[in-house]
Amino acid sequence: MEATVLPGPGAKARPQRPHTQGDRHNIQSVDRALYLLETIAEAGGEATLTELATRTNLNISTCHHLLATLIQRGFAAKVPGRRLYALGARILYLGHTCLQVDLPRRAQRYMEAINQATGETVHLAALQGDAVITLAVREARHAVRVDTGRIGKMEAPHATSLGKAILAWLPEDEMQRILSHGMKRFTDKTITEFPALIESLRIVRRNGYALDREEFLPGVICVGAAIRDQAGTVIGAISASTPAMRASDDHIALMRDEIVAATRALSAEFGDLGAQHNQQAVAN
Repeated sequence: MEATVLPGPGAKARPQRPHTQGDRHNIQSVDRALYLLETIAEAGGEATLTELATRTNLNISTCHHLLATLIQRGFAAKVPGRRLYALGARILYLGHTCLQVDLPRRAQRYMEAINQATGETVHLAALQGDAVITLAVREARHAVRVDTGRIGKMEAPHATSLGKAILAWLPEDEMQRILSHGMKRFTDKTITEFPALIESLRIVRRNGYALDREEFLPGVICVGAAIRDQAGTVIGAISASTPAMRASDDHIALMRDEIVAATRALSAEFGDLGAQHNQQAVAN
């Protein structure tokens, strides 16, 4: 039987987790490892070994062995120069993957609303590893429509509003990694030099949306904006595309307004506080 580590002076009593030992399907070591991860998160993302033992009512030796396994798998990490344990990068990877699995389902009604309001083709994309991936497409309602790409890896993030809406909020080294295969020219308006792209992405950040004015396909204009999660991290983007023959100033403004409103609302669903504040301001 394990010794119970009693809370030190001033420590807050922690509600007991549900009792699962009677469940024949319960694997105790897995249960304890997951409980440790939950406890690190509840402690603010970092905690000492003693604090974790206190909060979980496990002995220090058990905590240490479980943490060693979690560190080996990337789910926990030691904080350099300090006696602290933190959540590992693998947690972020799984979290982003979970969001991207859920993203097409949540985005469906927003894509439909944009499609109805503008009549144009609507795309949803997400960043997966070093690639921008198109996850869903809603075709235009007009007889004359544009074909701006199908579901799968995007070949031209630097030349599309979807790609630029995502790239604009990434660190430069991550942008360069995504564009490591080069910036191919598709039209005479395609940006093919990294410094020029950086300057254009500053405009995207300032405006809150991205434009593709025939940079990927001649005669096609696209508007895109980013979707964020609870940490403010960009997890995807939505765009609308129209032939230049319909791209009046009023129509582009309509596309922009519908895209920005949809991405803000979807970001608020994913917990983005900035988007929630924007939604409340509009409502008031």
